[in-house]
Amino acid sequence: MLRIDADKAVSFCDGLTRRDFIHIGSLSFLGLGLIDLFSLKALGAVDAQKDMNCIFLFLVGGPSQLDTWDMKPNAPAEVRGPYKPISTNADGIQISEIFPRMAQHADKYSLVRTVYHTAAAVHDTGHQMMQTGRLFQGGIEHPHAGCVVGKLRGPKADLPPHVLLPRPIGPTGGNMPHGQDAGYLGKAYDPFVLNADPSRPDFEVRDLLPPDYIFSMRLEKRRSLRQIVDETVADFEKSEDARLLDSNFHQAYTLMSSEKAREAFDIGMESHEVRKRYGQNKFGQSCLLARRLVERGVRFVTVNMFETVFNEITWDIHGSAPFSPISCYTDLVGPMFDNGFSSLIEDLHNSGLLETTMVVAMGEFGRTPKINPAGGRDHWPPCWTIVFAGAGVQGGRVVGVSDETGSEPKDRPVTPAEVVATVYHGLGIDLETELEGPQGQPIPIVAYNVEPIHELF
Repeated sequence: MLRIDADKAVSFCDGLTRRDFIHIGSLSFLGLGLIDLFSLKALGAVDAQKDMNCIFLFLVGGPSQLDTWDMKPNAPAEVRGPYKPISTNADGIQISEIFPRMAQHADKYSLVRTVYHTAAAVHDTGHQMMQTGRLFQGGIEHPHAGCVVGKLRGPKADLPPHVLLPRPIGPTGGNMPHGQDAGYLGKAYDPFVLNADPSRPDFEVRDLLPPDYIFSMRLEKRRSLRQIVDETVADFEKSEDARLLDSNFHQAYTLMSSEKAREAFDIGMESHEVRKRYGQNKFGQSCLLARRLVERGVRFVTVNMFETVFNEITWDIHGSAPFSPISCYTDLVGPMFDNGFSSLIEDLHNSGLLETTMVVAMGEFGRTPKINPAGGRDHWPPCWTIVFAGAGVQGGRVVGVSDETGSEPKDRPVTPAEVVATVYHGLGIDLETELEGPQGQPIPIVAYNVEPIHELF
């Protein structure tokens, strides 16, 4: 650890990296390198006139299409399941009774009912494809869409461009990457991970606060931070990496010590009534925090509704332990999503921010059309439904029709690549943009010739 207020010079060990060197505020919590964070250039890859944001709700576990947004009330009992459809405020659109508040906002979002993929029916592959647009192959890990946005657009105000709430996806049965970091772009573009539960009474983002020894420094020392660093690491500054200590260093320090950043994460500033409306749980409060972050300059917020599918009530309704029963959709999971999503849409709409903020809610796959012997549904990637709203997405629409049992697309099949392309399109990012991959090879942000879901706009 480097202490910038040390009384004497610091000796460096072999193998020093820039993340070893820069300790101030523990920059590693951001997953961001100074040069990469503050020297971003869009290079014509983004529409400067279209400064859009995104809140990406990832419904870990895989919601059942038949029990949420693509119900089949005329199918046999073992297919249609225990829930009934209800009408919404959009003509011709019905959704599950587990979402009564969401039904009142169908004019503000649209459903894509024919998402599918043909990879293995395991959580990890779905996580990768739905968040990056690609399956990881050949040793190449592709970047999360939010990380791409962070690279192309860079930070705004004093806040990081991409924040992940509340924690990264953990164990889901495989040992593959989940697609929630910057992949081949490098750690410099990883999201800022909250790693805390905003629903807890003692919630705070400790890493945004400068360490105690920063507070103890005299005011003149803060103002001459560069001079202190120069004196402490004079030998290091003679190396190529001395560029880390130019103006980018001061911008990084500003990010860590920013009063605006601390305010953005201070969910306690919200009234009790507002917090209750979102739901006094981890997902609901993460949705509220996502709204606060976007309001204050974060470009892309990823919210994981759950972090694992084991020994926790989630969308993963296999019907027996360590997974969840189908009844949890009405007892816990459904209301949790209904309150968090609906409150988020309400607030963004009322403030006018829905026009510039895309909200996407999706899981990694759907569930089997036929209920299994344990009374649940198993993994099913051939067909499921996701939700889009805001940033030019027209509400009250349905894209695609599944067959009579929700087993596969009947028309307009939609791939994960098209889903991610739609996110980029809504944010004003040129789909022909190429990034520098391993060994300098150019890699397009989505596969060549992939189009967004134009019917949504």
